[in-house]
This record gives sequence, structure tokens and C-alpha cells, in this order.
Amino acid sequence: MHWTEYLNPLMQGAWLTVQLTLYSTILGAVLAFAAGIGKTSHNRIVKAIAVTYIEVFRGTSLLVQLFWLYFALPILGQTVGLDLRLPPVVAGVLALALNIGAYGAEVVRGAIQAVSKDQYEAAKALNFTRRQTLWSVALPQAIPEMMPSFGNLAVQNLKDTALVSLISLGDLAFRAEQLRNFTQDSTTIYTMVLFMYFGMALVVTALMKTLERYVGRWRSARG
Repeated sequence: MHWTEYLNPLMQGAWLTVQLTLYSTILGAVLAFAAGIGKTSHNRIVKAIAVTYIEVFRGTSLLVQLFWLYFALPILGQTVGLDLRLPPVVAGVLALALNIGAYGAEVVRGAIQAVSKDQYEAAKALNFTRRQTLWSVALPQAIPEMMPSFGNLAVQNLKDTALVSLISLGDLAFRAEQLRNFTQDSTTIYTMVLFMYFGMALVVTALMKTLERYVGRWRSARG
């Protein structure tokens, strides 16, 4: 087979990889903010839930998390009379989002706690509630500081999507393995895949840089 004949199946897989990256990154960002803010909470229950989530998903393998959601959760559901089977796409997005969310939560927490104490004192002097201080003082200053780290996490998340091929999701890695098994042309196929992942990573990096500049202008406009 000529290398151009590999393009169509690989592009199909790449499109699924893009979707997985997009959905899991967005959901992961939501989880990161929820857990990161929760870890700074004065409510012990909220803080305990946030810490447990962060430590469990940072301290275990993404591959094991993916297998647990796809293979183990349905069996657990059967024991309690519930159908907890997840479609492969849902299991993949959820595993990726939970994992990136746990790492992102530490970025959020660190950025919030890095805000100058003088800012908190000023908010207290203005009789701001803790919620008002968080949303009006801490987050507007912390979010721009989070952006470089979030950019790195987004690129890492893109690369981690290759693991979903192990639950038979037809992403780029899965399509590449199918082609390799059929043609035995490992060098050509995986060279193409290498450049495709690299190209997608460049796009993700450019998008995150653009978002970072936008957030920076937003912060300047507020200040």
C-alpha cells in the first residue's frame, strides 16, 4: 500500500482523538476548578472530598482508571442491581477528565494561594464575604497564572488519549495499530502518526497561547 492510502483511516482516528481531547479537557478544567477551590475551602467535608479525589487520581495510573471505569464499574453495578456500563467514548472522556482534573486542581489551588495576602486583607476591610473575595479578588488574579500550566496539561491530555485504544476506541493510535497489523508497514505508519500527534500538539499549544493572551488582556482591563 502507498502511504497516501493510510491517510483516510488515520484521519478518521485523528478526528476522534481531537474530540476526546476537547471534551475531556473542558470537563477536566471544570473538575480542576471545583476540586482546587474545594481544597482551599474552610468546610472540612468539602475539603476532604476534594483532597480524596485529587490524591486518588494523581496517585493511580490513568490506564488503571480507564480499565476500572470500563471493565470493573459495570461488574460493581451488577452486584447492586444497577446498569453502570459506559460506552467506550464516555469511559474514555471521563477517565481522561478525572485524571487531568486532579492535576489541574493543584494548579488552581497553588494559584489561589499565591495571591498576595494584602489582597485578602483589603477584601476583608471592605467587608467582602469569602465567596466575594474568591470570585472578585482571588480568581481574577489567579487565573492568568494558571494558564501556562493548563496549556501543558492540555498537551499532555492529547498524548494520553492514545490509551483509549486499549478499550477498542477507534482513535488515532487504534487506527494505526489496525493498519500495522494489516500491512506490517510499521515505519511508514508510525512516522505518519508521530507527525500527526506533533501537529495536533502544536495546534493545542497555539490555542492555549491565544487563550493565555486573552486572559492577560482581560486581567489588564479589570486592573
